[in-house]
Amino acid sequence: MENVIIRKVKREDIECIVDIQVTGWQTAYRGIISDEYLDNLSREEKIKKRQKDFNQNGFVVAEFENKVIGFCRYSTENRNEEIKEADCELLALYVKYEYKHKGVGTKLFSYVKEEFKKMNKHKMILWCLKENENAKKFYTKMGGKVVAEKDIEFGGKLYKEVAFLYSLDLI
Repeated sequence: MENVIIRKVKREDIECIVDIQVTGWQTAYRGIISDEYLDNLSREEKIKKRQKDFNQNGFVVAEFENKVIGFCRYSTENRNEEIKEADCELLALYVKYEYKHKGVGTKLFSYVKEEFKKMNKHKMILWCLKENENAKKFYTKMGGKVVAEKDIEFGGKLYKEVAFLYSLDLI
């Protein structure tokens, strides 16, 4: 998909981004996270959260034929005590289901990696649910190594996340 454009998020993208995120969770995490939690994801809550995130740096979308088909959030800080050598973090990467396996995720990932390199960052971290095999395959293919594991809570239940660490100087 050569005509995919990566650009900064606009306020009018928020509802589409939330739809991509909620649908992404409900498909990717079905069988991993409880159905009750997934079936009750609040679109309105997510819209409020994303509207707060809107003003932050590190929020981009993938656009194809004037439609948002994916998004990515990232931070120039490591928000995790577990992996001290990381100096930046990929917070979220989502692609609409019908555009998966077409290079959109790779374009978003590569964009973030290049932004971090421009900022003289060297070690990027991202967290992924341990049972999300498709995401783990993608993050491994992109050059990451699993370096840690921690618990995360959704809907009163604990799940495992794994941390992928990337040496930006090598990828």
